Amino acid sequence: MPANGDGPARGSAAAAASLRRRRTTGGAGAGARGGTSTMLQFYTEEAAGCKMSPNAVLIMSIGFFAVVALLHVFGKLYRTSSN
Repeated sequence: MPANGDGPARGSAAAAASLRRRRTTGGAGAGARGGTSTMLQFYTEEAAGCKMSPNAVLIMSIGFFAVVALLHVFGKLYRTSSN
């Protein structure tokens, strides 16, 4: 409940109705294209840029981590063998 008493009391029927109203109202960018603006927009055809599946991104990131780890190991081995 706000300190100045602007909103309905917490847990009251009026507060529940206000929350329900806020949840069903569209976001700020919803009226621009006629659809809802959600995170799923990045996985649809509306998104600009390179289209990649989440599995491809996961495999590429794990591969990148493996290469970095191997470079660290090779760097340690090279440094100890050169001393």
